[in-house]
Amino acid sequence: MPVKNSLEKLNMTRSHMTFLLPFGFDQTKRRETIDSLEASGYTYFKIDETAMNEDSIYGHGIEVTGKELEQYFYPYIEHKLFPGSLELKGFHRFTALIQEEHSMQLRDELHNFVIRSIDIILAPFGIAFLALRVDLEDTSADLSDTLDFAQHFRAIEPNLKENKGAMIVIPETGQTLSMHDYIFDHLCPFLKKSVLHDKKLKGHFGSLPYFEDERMFVSSFLITESDAPISEEHLYRIGNLNGKSPDGIPFISSTNPQYIRRSLSKSLHDRWAPNLFMIATEHGFSVISNRPAEELTNELSQYMGTHYYNLLLHYFYKVMLLRVSFEYSEIEWKKDEYYVRSLIQLINVFSSWYYFKEISTRSEGKELSEMFRETFIIDPLFDEVNNTLQELYKSQENSQAGRLNMLLFILTIFTVISGIYGMNLVIPDWEAPSGWKQYSSYTIFEWISLITAVTGIGLSAYLIISTFSRMFIQRRRGNKLNMYDK
Repeated sequence: MPVKNSLEKLNMTRSHMTFLLPFGFDQTKRRETIDSLEASGYTYFKIDETAMNEDSIYGHGIEVTGKELEQYFYPYIEHKLFPGSLELKGFHRFTALIQEEHSMQLRDELHNFVIRSIDIILAPFGIAFLALRVDLEDTSADLSDTLDFAQHFRAIEPNLKENKGAMIVIPETGQTLSMHDYIFDHLCPFLKKSVLHDKKLKGHFGSLPYFEDERMFVSSFLITESDAPISEEHLYRIGNLNGKSPDGIPFISSTNPQYIRRSLSKSLHDRWAPNLFMIATEHGFSVISNRPAEELTNELSQYMGTHYYNLLLHYFYKVMLLRVSFEYSEIEWKKDEYYVRSLIQLINVFSSWYYFKEISTRSEGKELSEMFRETFIIDPLFDEVNNTLQELYKSQENSQAGRLNMLLFILTIFTVISGIYGMNLVIPDWEAPSGWKQYSSYTIFEWISLITAVTGIGLSAYLIISTFSRMFIQRRRGNKLNMYDK
């Protein structure tokens, strides 16, 4: 972790953050999850209705209008992002006002923040998102402090050294909580029974065993002092959440200006430079501006509205594709030939219903979409998943064809032998009340006929049982995949 003592300071006047946490939920218990949300004070979001007290949801008079959301997305995306009822397929958002002031104890520093509101979005295919809207209260915080707060707040399970040491303090009770307990015991205790967990993996992300790590994705809108210069160093640190080292010293993860410049060429959107920049990396999406806050009303509205849904949709693409990659990596070759077909069906349903390259009608929306696709490596990941599944299917189809040919060969032999000898050689014995004749009295031809008949019947019974058992397993595993958005 390179430490650079000469890092340029940059004071913040306002910091809005949204922390996104994906998790898996059981679609068969969807109604129970919705009932639990409504009982906990969450309201279903509809685009054609005025949001409840938007000033409290987003903070500082920020308004998100349905008309702007409608004009931003193409119609075939809009009705999936904003379904009119719970019966329609798509992303179902539930929002709750929180308005709680808490603190983060980090080393010898205390960061005060406000939890404005919480969104829980039930997305298709058993994937859901928890979105925490957080405002920092310290209006004179340096960029290092702001990024240090974000880096620690996002760590659900602080396994890395640079993420350890943070505790959330509840002023009313004086209670101190880890980030995991703060979310699942204090803010959203009702989620515990809804989150799916993989039996093999521990921690929260046992819910998504295909996900990268146990940290939330950070989205932020940072407002600096008016006309403060924003350098490439600042932008690089924001994109990589380079706040402070475990010793509390401001740091940057690269000291090479050329490397920083190359990195920014891939992650920076500088259409409105030098007064506003957007940065998208695998750690987060950030907007930073040095204009006065009162002049950024429209930009803040877009950040909380159109940019929020643009990011959410592409983040869903990434999680979904990682999920399919994980599923086929767990395949047992000899047992899961039908499961491959289910995965192909899943990726086809996903791509036909939700996966689109063109989602926005605006040039800005198109540019951001392209940036998110590159950041999340969505197109190469989709091609890899699709091609791998097709190759798996072809290989298993060839293997299955070989087995079918062998089965046809065996059945043909049985048919020929049965036709030559005729089943009447031993079948009359089966009809006798006393059963078969004494085996010692069978001729060799009767023995051949007996073995052929019994083996043929056994083979037929095996084929019937195995076929129906595979159909049952396929259906069960298809349900496990949450194949359809219910």
